[in-house]
Amino acid sequence: MSSNPSNLTGNGVFNAGAGISPIGTSPTFSPLYQQIKALITQSLQSGEWKPGELIPSEIELASRFKVSQGTVRKAIDELAAENLVVRRQGKGTFVATHHEERAQFRFLRLMPDAGEPHYAESKFIDVKRLRAPAEVARLLDIKSGDSVIFIKRVQSFDGVPTIVEELWLPGVIFKGLTAERLVEYKGPMYGLFETEFGTRMIRATEKIRAVSADEETSELLGVQANTPLLSVERVSFTYGDRPVEVRRGLYLTTRHHYQNELS
Repeated sequence: MSSNPSNLTGNGVFNAGAGISPIGTSPTFSPLYQQIKALITQSLQSGEWKPGELIPSEIELASRFKVSQGTVRKAIDELAAENLVVRRQGKGTFVATHHEERAQFRFLRLMPDAGEPHYAESKFIDVKRLRAPAEVARLLDIKSGDSVIFIKRVQSFDGVPTIVEELWLPGVIFKGLTAERLVEYKGPMYGLFETEFGTRMIRATEKIRAVSADEETSELLGVQANTPLLSVERVSFTYGDRPVEVRRGLYLTTRHHYQNELS
């Protein structure tokens, strides 16, 4: 890295007391591997290693940070568990990307009752720039009235409309995102955000509840009004726990189910 982090000494060796809070505050010792994990994450966030790229080997990182290879390995283990990097046997460790097949269903939990999961076809109903409603602004940690990109679309599986989604994205980050670009892009939407806007979704929180289809939604999904639907509100975060997307989806579950893995 171009500059020494604050918890490194001038020669690049870790300061053992760096993870301990000053006198007068609660002690918060940070294990050495956690400090290395934080430094690697900083490099990911700064774009030193791009999504899909090979990162330096454990030996190289151990030399760079003046720590043992085991310490680096433990840091990378946690980053891999958090889906920030991907280990490939015999090839090394790569920055995770939304373009990878194994990552493309990480944020899509609606699974078919029969057959293999696959991506839906999208029909965009609305794409426009507007002022953030108060609740959306709160979730995105921006000011009410700040610019956001609003997207509404219907997603169909095998020709059957299944999801109605509304998305709000910070206008400053997604400047230049248009309906035309969304329509012409054939990969996953998060892949577009990663490639063209430098924003990678690394985690999300969701709220799920049962609702009834209103008149507009029932027309878009081709079902009767008051049909039971699954409502999923998601807030997605990039590095530094920065919220960068609010997504509200209404899921028809006659042929699909919501699946999550608990560990």
